[in-house]
Amino acid sequence: MAKKRSRKGLIIGLVVLAVLIAGTTVVLVRSGNEGPILVSVEPAATRTITQTVSAIGKLQPEHMVKISSEASGEIIYLGAKDGDMVKEGQLLVRIRPDILESQLAQTRAATDAARMAITIAKAELDRSEADLKRVTELYKKEFATKEEFDRIKATYESAAGRYAQSRSEYERSQGALQQTQASASRTMIYAPMSGTVTYLGVEVGEKVVGVAQMQGTEMMRIANLDTMNAWVDVDENDVALISVGDTARVRVDGLPNTTLRGVVYEISHSATVSAAGTQEEVVNFQVRIRLIDRDTRMRPGMSCNVDIETETKTDVLSVPIQSVTVRQDVDATKTEEDQRVEQKKAAPAGVKRPESIVWVYNGATVSSRSVRTGISDDGYIEILSGLKAGEKIVASPYQAISKLLSNGAPVRVEEPAARKERFRQLRQQQ
Repeated sequence: MAKKRSRKGLIIGLVVLAVLIAGTTVVLVRSGNEGPILVSVEPAATRTITQTVSAIGKLQPEHMVKISSEASGEIIYLGAKDGDMVKEGQLLVRIRPDILESQLAQTRAATDAARMAITIAKAELDRSEADLKRVTELYKKEFATKEEFDRIKATYESAAGRYAQSRSEYERSQGALQQTQASASRTMIYAPMSGTVTYLGVEVGEKVVGVAQMQGTEMMRIANLDTMNAWVDVDENDVALISVGDTARVRVDGLPNTTLRGVVYEISHSATVSAAGTQEEVVNFQVRIRLIDRDTRMRPGMSCNVDIETETKTDVLSVPIQSVTVRQDVDATKTEEDQRVEQKKAAPAGVKRPESIVWVYNGATVSSRSVRTGISDDGYIEILSGLKAGEKIVASPYQAISKLLSNGAPVRVEEPAARKERFRQLRQQQ
């Protein structure tokens, strides 16, 4: 019995000791967290803000023609190589015409036979017509019987029918001859426009399938590279901000350190949906931008990054974009823009979204201030109401703005250069 009581006392003692240790740890942690939070501040000031929409896409020529053959056969002549300049009407491809030539000879023979059949039918019609006239006169004078008159009349009508049939057959054979002649002439393919050969998919000796039978073989493409366009995909959340005529800055991956000017000339009204029906579903709209600046190094299909300037405001009150938060339980590893997109998608229709706030620096402490925001660029966001020019707000770090700061919290201002040096030293110590 004494052993049981001693064990019970030992267990109670261990539990009490654990509680004391946990309490001490909490006190130490709290005491270690006490003190001012290091922040950087920046005054609200007037600036010029240009709102942009970024997108990626590829370069495409203004005019491009795909060349295919209407006739099937073997290529015996190729008049251009990839990258060659061609002129309108220039011979590009010749396909061996042997099969079509034999078909042409057959249809010509059929046409000649139909023409001779007309001659024979006409002769028979003339003879039966003369017989009918003679028997008709005799029948009127009662020198021919009614039976003879009816027989000659039937012979005439039969000859007239054969003559009409032979004429129709001749017209049909003429149509077949014209069709075969047109097919034979299409074994020689000429350039429909002047431009540059940007794609060549065949060689001499290869056999191609004509479009008259099925889809056909695409042999080459000719493009006018004088005017190039950028075709980009814009997210459904941003496409409503873009208008025809907006200015764009285009950076081509294959042309480093080069920025080309462009202007939006077409916005698609049909969506392009990828991963439909899944959580990764993305809805984009194609926007086409005509490049104003020319560069002979550009090629169709090159990848490009585009910044479309949708709106510009001058002399507007603004603060660093990372200074504005909605102060909710958020993932500190995500950027403010990522969180705003998630909140926009998650917010049900008709539900009021949380207000945007900034942390105003009061000398040694901070306080939250509700603000109404406008457009933004890469670094700053417009403040429509809630702040005055010159008021200092907390600009960094993001962890403090989004989670650590609270009304009345003590802070200590650290210059950006000092913060950078402190982080550098910490990295070296690690």
